[in-house]
Amino acid sequence: MKFEDLNLISQLQQALADEGYEAPTPIQQQAIPHIIEGTDLVGCAQTGTGKTAAFAIPIINNIHRIVGSAKKVKYIRALVVTPTRELALQIAESFNAYGRYTNIRTITIFGGVNQNPQVDQLKKGVDVLVATPGRLLDLYKQGFINLDHLHTLVLDEADQMLDMGFINDVKKIIKLTPDNRQTLLFSATMPLPIRELADTFLTKPEYVSVAPISSTAEKVKQQLYYVEKSDKHRLLYHLIRNENLSNVLVFTRTKHGADNVVKSLKKHGVEGGAIHGDKSQSARQRVLDAFKNKEIPVLVATDIAARGIDIESLPYVINFDLPNIPETYVHRIGRTGRAGNSGLAISFCGKDEIPYLKDIEKLIRLKLKVIEGHPFPHKEETPESKANPPKPDLRNKNKNAAARGGKPKQGNSSSRKSEGSKKNKKRWY
Repeated sequence: MKFEDLNLISQLQQALADEGYEAPTPIQQQAIPHIIEGTDLVGCAQTGTGKTAAFAIPIINNIHRIVGSAKKVKYIRALVVTPTRELALQIAESFNAYGRYTNIRTITIFGGVNQNPQVDQLKKGVDVLVATPGRLLDLYKQGFINLDHLHTLVLDEADQMLDMGFINDVKKIIKLTPDNRQTLLFSATMPLPIRELADTFLTKPEYVSVAPISSTAEKVKQQLYYVEKSDKHRLLYHLIRNENLSNVLVFTRTKHGADNVVKSLKKHGVEGGAIHGDKSQSARQRVLDAFKNKEIPVLVATDIAARGIDIESLPYVINFDLPNIPETYVHRIGRTGRAGNSGLAISFCGKDEIPYLKDIEKLIRLKLKVIEGHPFPHKEETPESKANPPKPDLRNKNKNAAARGGKPKQGNSSSRKSEGSKKNKKRWY
């Protein structure tokens, strides 16, 4: 099948030809006809298979006739709600690229920056609004957003959007939209509880899944290094230097950890930048642009960016810390091996992360290939360490007794006074 077979408007076909698109990916091939017909849809496909185009192309096709000429008054016809600022910007880029020969106007709104420029853009009129939940609700309350003319609501990365942290915002947003809207959910993972939750506000949805749920891309080679937690920084530098790795995306579990990785690499002469929630939007975008332009060889990110980074031909992803949510692993390594390219995903596993590893392997139904013979393996227990166990912690006897299953002593065990002196103690009252 080719895009010509989908009966798209000529302006859209020309834009797709300019982008070098010839044939739709499996998710696009199945989703686009349903969306053009106006059906609600839940789309599940692994990261990098073209989910954004799967909803952007039919939305442009549907609202092009309604938008009409550039002089016509503009109303918000499509709303795309997405969890991260980076993802919002990339979705808007796709809409602008596919709709370049139409009069459709797309803007993004997100938090962390001054709202005035965004308000000015809204006042000029917009057809497609791409937004993060917080800033969307904020500007709606201030009266700058009108959703009465909305045709299509899209929740991108639906599993994260519908996670408990976003559920209240999602429900509020849905209540602001017309009842006769078309609702689309797209995500790389779709756990069963999320499906059940989605069914409550979708009307007779079509389900489209083109890969096993929570699968990883076939062309991504996955490797595992068992390493002591204290040696992770040295192993990272060892791999970058000895394997001559460049254009590497490194994931950490915490913001502080991301900053520490950048500092450690700089000490060894390797330039890098970090993006996480504590960085301003402009700082994050500056670092991301430097990485995309290959001005810095290493980008370190927390999971806030895992679903918002779209870099062509990214060869390496390194999990410096294994994620405690197995689905997050799928999203992380989905940054490489996109659009049919090959990629390498390397994971570091400390002793304390072995339970996370088991959960990940259970989800993806695959045993990661263990790389042995590197300089920083897990340290084995030696006879000396067994003969000389660590000294017991006597600072809190109650706590230690409870941990051993024993009965803690009555009274304040941290006090050095005898029981007799405690009984005879005179109170000032």
